[in-house]
Amino acid sequence: MSALYHLKKYFKEILVVLTIALCAFFFVSNSLVIKEKEVVSKTLNVNQLKEESPILIERYPEASTKKVRLKLDSLLKRINKRHDFHGALLVAKNEKVLYHNQVGLADFQKKIPLTKESVFQLASVSKQFTAAAIMLLHEREKIRLSDTINTYFPDFPYENVTIQNLLNHTGGLPKYFWLAEHKWHQSWAPRNSEMMALLESSNVQRFYRPGQKFDYSNTGYFVLASIVEKVTGSTFATFVRSNIFEPLQMNDSYVYSFENDSIKENQLVGYRLYRGSRHLKIGSTVNDAIVGDKNVYTTIEDLFKWTIGLNTGRLLTKESLNLMYSKGETIYGKEIPYGFGFRIDTNKQKSIYHHGRWNGFSTGLTKYLDDDLVVIVLEHTSFNSMKALNKTIKGIVVDNLKV
Repeated sequence: MSALYHLKKYFKEILVVLTIALCAFFFVSNSLVIKEKEVVSKTLNVNQLKEESPILIERYPEASTKKVRLKLDSLLKRINKRHDFHGALLVAKNEKVLYHNQVGLADFQKKIPLTKESVFQLASVSKQFTAAAIMLLHEREKIRLSDTINTYFPDFPYENVTIQNLLNHTGGLPKYFWLAEHKWHQSWAPRNSEMMALLESSNVQRFYRPGQKFDYSNTGYFVLASIVEKVTGSTFATFVRSNIFEPLQMNDSYVYSFENDSIKENQLVGYRLYRGSRHLKIGSTVNDAIVGDKNVYTTIEDLFKWTIGLNTGRLLTKESLNLMYSKGETIYGKEIPYGFGFRIDTNKQKSIYHHGRWNGFSTGLTKYLDDDLVVIVLEHTSFNSMKALNKTIKGIVVDNLKV
């Protein structure tokens, strides 16, 4: 009887201890969960604040830019009449807009004029967005610039080509334009994944060993966009929208793939002048579904937001930006005039820039370093004097702006 009494007593004591221990465990667990939720909540709030922080486009007072605006207005009218220029121009100094205007028509058949909302194809100026997408993945440790393409596409037939080779145009890959025009036998334009498969099966020789020399390559940049898709599991268009356009409030910008995407509001088409008077639409080609080397569409104001966001650290670290803005090298140590998505001119002009031409669109984005001057030109009727126009614009601003 005494043994049974003591057993019951011990059992009660053990039960009390277990109850206290369980209560303590649940209290600590709940406290940790609450603290974790608070940390997550704080992190989300910081991120939300960062995302919602607007990119404010500052402008010089009209009084201080009257002379230069009159000169640039006159220039636009003159090149519209003499050189069939139908496009937009934005000029900024010290990250403040001093001029923004457009001239000419958006639709020649309907006689619809261009507006500030007109959306242009950037052609090869698109490459800097591809480079930025790669650098975002590099910063997040999803890729390394020294990785070869075979790391992500094991059957890629051109070995030892690195991501950095592609960024610098030193990969030596064959031209995908030629492949699409001669080796693609389907009734639709190939997308990136289909072109990667065609590269793997075509047995076309490369031009040179990786890193041997600089040779501007559209193929390299479509392959870069394909790596973005492979690593992220999303389309290139989706990744760029979520990670570049939306954070920089580029609300009228997108990646467009012919036959795969719908035409958007205010999206322009390219034209060419026929017999000096008629403007004919330029049709799409077998190469128009490929993205990464081209096919970013944007307004001129959105493109200025891009320059602000990129150069003020809203998107990439200073280290990444320095890489994008630094000249590359061949394996022999020879300097090349290209960074990641940007051409680099360290001579008299001292500029970081890129021009583009595709299906009637002529584009230019130039940052003159010594003058802290940004010149953006977007055009859609096959204008072919972009370099000379930029030089003229810079001269007008330097000679007539007093701020």
